[in-house]
Amino acid sequence: MKTDAHWQKIGKNPHHGICIPLFSIHTKNSSGIGEFLDLIPLIDWCKSVHLDCIQLLPINDSGADPSPYNCHSAFALDPVYLSLSALGIEPIQAFKTYQLVIRSEVLQLKLELLHQHFKLTFNDLSKTPAYQSFLNENPWLPTYARFKALKDQFEGKHWKDWPIDAKPEKEKTDFHTFLQYHSFAQMEQVRAHATAQGIFLKGDIPILLSPDSADVWENSSLFHLDLNAGAPPDLYNKLGQNWGFPLFNWEAMRKDNFRWWKQRLKVVEKFYHIYRIDHVVGFFRIWGIEKGKKAAEGTFFPPDQSLWAAQGTELLEMMIDATTLLPMSEDLGTIPKEVYPILKNLGICGVKVVRWQTKEGRYIPFSEYEPLSMTTLSTHDMDTLELWWKKYPSEAVPFAEFMGWAYHPILSSNQRLKILHAAHHTPSIFHINLLQEYLALFPELVWPNTEDERINVPGTTLPTNWTYRFRPSLEELAAHKGLAEAFSSIV
Repeated sequence: MKTDAHWQKIGKNPHHGICIPLFSIHTKNSSGIGEFLDLIPLIDWCKSVHLDCIQLLPINDSGADPSPYNCHSAFALDPVYLSLSALGIEPIQAFKTYQLVIRSEVLQLKLELLHQHFKLTFNDLSKTPAYQSFLNENPWLPTYARFKALKDQFEGKHWKDWPIDAKPEKEKTDFHTFLQYHSFAQMEQVRAHATAQGIFLKGDIPILLSPDSADVWENSSLFHLDLNAGAPPDLYNKLGQNWGFPLFNWEAMRKDNFRWWKQRLKVVEKFYHIYRIDHVVGFFRIWGIEKGKKAAEGTFFPPDQSLWAAQGTELLEMMIDATTLLPMSEDLGTIPKEVYPILKNLGICGVKVVRWQTKEGRYIPFSEYEPLSMTTLSTHDMDTLELWWKKYPSEAVPFAEFMGWAYHPILSSNQRLKILHAAHHTPSIFHINLLQEYLALFPELVWPNTEDERINVPGTTLPTNWTYRFRPSLEELAAHKGLAEAFSSIV
């Protein structure tokens, strides 16, 4: 397999882990949102309960947007996650008791405090060899810093609405460079700690970028700005979907040997051991919608289906060659038949969501799962196991029968434990679940309303999307003996 060298670093033995949005965790040192260095006690806890993998949702800078999949940059980290206490800044107390993450207010307060810190420390920091090395090693940084400075200057307006001759103030560009220096330093510290503890960090690489991003602003020729990515009509979305993101111009990227993608993956190497290829089918073909047209009026690009396999293979091989990190794919949804054998031939894991593993109306025995895969009970875009069990009896009743139970709409703690155990003992190499799927074993570790355990409802603009916060702090998690005992019987 083309990924043989990548697998040697990880091992094809079973791996067990959790999936979290960074914004959802909290400690006594954090400021109303999860922070980079909060991952260190999480890593230590994972090791104590015999987990060896932490999957993160994207942590790229998304500006004012709470969605981590709508990034201002494919390279820059989100400064909202900076650990203030590590910089000698007193943590913000105001949001510590909130049930939800109030991102916009946290970001505003943090940036004010960080700007004060910048004024006090930047002059000395900027002269250090470490800071100069950071500038030299990250050629994307000047464009990003100018983009963010102009965003500030023009009060968040889209770059298309900026004056053509707009120039940023140097202090503002220096501030955004300063934020990235500290963000990179903290995440590199996290990765080093994870490596020392034998924990693999799995990052998430969104396939698409905001049209209002530093990358599109600088490299507009690498994108089809006249087309929006989306999805054709299906059982769940009868009108189709328009995501509002531009398509990649693969022909233009091919001309400079995919420089932008390779640079992106080199940056990702600094933070992770494994990465998730978001919407992997989009590398083979993607639904494109002309501006002004309805989602259903789009078409697949490339339009010629005979080109899909070759394009997907070429792009995935380029990504494998560009980094030592192990790639894994998100291959959910409607997938052309040629995709699966290519992923398997390349040695790239797909995803097995337990509730979707059916054949001819019957659930597939756990023992028949494809080894080159990751078994999971749910994703950040789905109902949790408990919500699914309650809301979709047409699927849950046959699953209960499959497990040898009589269906009852309330999932018992013992049933949950058995499902979690089964999901960790399929032939899949990876077994990773949302952290809240384990916390739900104990009522005191989850919110009373099970709907509040959802992270995102796709296709909606609910104010609760991307605001989920775990009920327990990491200190409370580490002190919970019942949870530790549960993990010893699951893994």
